Amino acid sequence: MSVSEARLAQIANRFAELEARLASGTLEGAEFIAASRDYAELEPVARVAREIADMRGELVSLAALDDPDMRELADEELRRINAALPEAEHRLAIAMLPRDAADSRPAMLEIRAGTGGDEAALFAADLFRMYERYAAEQGWRVEVVSVNANDLGGYKEVVANVTGSGVFAKLKFESGVHRVQRVPVTESGGRIHTSAATVAVLPEPDEVDVRIEDKDLKIDVYRASGAGGQHVNTTDSAVRITHLPTGTVVTCQDGRSQHKNKDKAMQVLRARLFEAQRDAAQGEEAEARKAMVGSGDRSERIRTYNFPQGRVTDHRINLTLHRLPEILEGPGLAELIDALIAEDQAKRLAAMDG
Repeated sequence: MSVSEARLAQIANRFAELEARLASGTLEGAEFIAASRDYAELEPVARVAREIADMRGELVSLAALDDPDMRELADEELRRINAALPEAEHRLAIAMLPRDAADSRPAMLEIRAGTGGDEAALFAADLFRMYERYAAEQGWRVEVVSVNANDLGGYKEVVANVTGSGVFAKLKFESGVHRVQRVPVTESGGRIHTSAATVAVLPEPDEVDVRIEDKDLKIDVYRASGAGGQHVNTTDSAVRITHLPTGTVVTCQDGRSQHKNKDKAMQVLRARLFEAQRDAAQGEEAEARKAMVGSGDRSERIRTYNFPQGRVTDHRINLTLHRLPEILEGPGLAELIDALIAEDQAKRLAAMDG
């Protein structure tokens, strides 16, 4: 996809304008934050655009060179630039793709055990540890908001807040059903079982993104149950919040403080309501949604982890990697995520061209 000279000039002018505004020292508060965000988003685009403009300018200069002594060197340089230019133009096309406004946001990661009983809960715990390790590799911070564990150390449900740079952009394609094929620790006959867990990755909104009225909330407090020591069973610290207009229910019982549990439950509720708003908006943009890798539908089976064969298969892009241990340890997950992002970019570029 070749970009016109006029478009390159437009990008350069806009970037220079932002640089000047930020350097002026006259911006404050919300204006400064908005300009800084625009600058950070445009900087990689402007960098590639400048690289392309320089290469095109050099091609013109080299083609016009009439010094016979320099002709051989000029021709060699022309070949080099002509080979590099399409790749740079492709990078610019990707950088100019419409961005999901939520890509730079933190995310709420929710993992729930599906079919498979205790084995599904153990697999949910494995998935959570995989994301924890991947997050550590990325320099992100993971804070558990709510967890419902079983007696074997598995998770019936775990909710965590993931903060850092580009969290939602990298994790958003993880939403869906993850399936595992292995011999469960509870299986005495050595038979391979298939179990599943559901992953949901929700962009975390700012408070201004989701307006929640007190009158729309039903808040119940009750005595927490399950693992957690004596204190859990002696204090009404657990909180259940029901959002009456949508019927969305969120519970949190992990903290000792009722106040902290309520804050965490509200954090999860806000993320779920924000995601519902995004789903409704994306439903109106059916064509754009169709071009994406995966629908984000949590009932869609997206990946299989096969222990006997040591492989992981992502069904959306037909990619199989025989590196299951490395993927579950975190670092290997990067290859899957990068492949999903690349495929999404390719599909959206093709949709724009077609």
